[in-house]
Amino acid sequence: MQKILLREDKIDQNREHFWVIGLENNNRILFIELISLGTVNRTIAEPMEVYSLALQKRAVKIILCHNHPSGELKPSEGDKNITDRLTQVGIIVDTPVSDHLIITPKSYLSFKNIGLLEELEKSTKYVPQYVLEEKIKKEASIIAKRNEKIEIAKQLKRQDYNIESIALATGLTVPEIEKLRVKKL
Repeated sequence: MQKILLREDKIDQNREHFWVIGLENNNRILFIELISLGTVNRTIAEPMEVYSLALQKRAVKIILCHNHPSGELKPSEGDKNITDRLTQVGIIVDTPVSDHLIITPKSYLSFKNIGLLEELEKSTKYVPQYVLEEKIKKEASIIAKRNEKIEIAKQLKRQDYNIESIALATGLTVPEIEKLRVKKL
């Protein structure tokens, strides 16, 4: 990507460029597309622009890449924000963001390598409300089932069943059952 940035004999190198790189299953590059040419300190990357070619070309994942003309590699809040947004869109369209690179003529920074991509994948800022609601329902169901097992284990413990049998019947572990406090009837 640095070679692509430098190939233009310094034309527009003092402006931010935003590229999307489409990948096949085996990580072979399908395409490299310039999405936006911005100002000296920002560029715009709308999800529709980023994902339209990726979906048309059947990319299974993408890498985001932009330059910082200042030479500074530290991701800005805007960089994190757009990565978060595009990551969530990628989850919805089943074309995940594999990485986001910030490049300068001399070096680069990988969001994946510094753990930032994983952190942003956990963000819920741009997750659609219906997805959050489904997730909450699923988690509530898991909690309810666990609480039901605990109540069954308490009842069996009150009736003096041995702990191994209770564990077998409920799926709880022996240490979990031993910690349960119950009042004898």
